[in-house]
Amino acid sequence: MTLDWINFTPWTALAGGILLGLASAAFILLNGRVLGISGILGGLLTPRRGDIGWRASFLIGLLLAPAVLALLAPGLIRAPRIDADTVTLVAAGLLVGIGTRYGSGCTSGHGVCGLSRLSPRSLAATLAFMAAGFATVYIVRHLL
Repeated sequence: MTLDWINFTPWTALAGGILLGLASAAFILLNGRVLGISGILGGLLTPRRGDIGWRASFLIGLLLAPAVLALLAPGLIRAPRIDADTVTLVAAGLLVGIGTRYGSGCTSGHGVCGLSRLSPRSLAATLAFMAAGFATVYIVRHLL
C-alpha cells in the first residue's frame, strides 16, 4: 500500500472530525436527539408537526456547506474521482439506504453519536458497517 502524498489531507480531515464531533455533541445536548443523517432524512419522509423546519434546514446546510467552503477557500476542495458507473452508484446507494433501515441508523448516528454514548447496539452496528466495507473493498479490488 502506498500513501497518496499529493492528496493527503490530515489537517482538513482532523478539522472536519472535530467539527463533526462538536456538532454531534451540541445537537444531543441542545435537542436531546442523536445526530444521524438517515434519521433526520427519514423524519422528512414521515413528517410530524413542528418537526420539518429544523430537519430541512439541517439537510440544506449539509448540501450548501461545501459550496460555501469552496467560495471561502477556493483551492481547498477538489472534485472526487469516482471509478464507478451510474448503475453501480445507484445500487450502492439503495443498499446503504436499506442497511440504515435494518440497522436503525447510519454510520454517523451509530459511529459518531452511538459510540460516544457507549451504546452496545451502536458498537455492533459500526463493526458490521466496517466489516462489510472491508469485505466489499477486498472483493472488488482483489477477487473481481
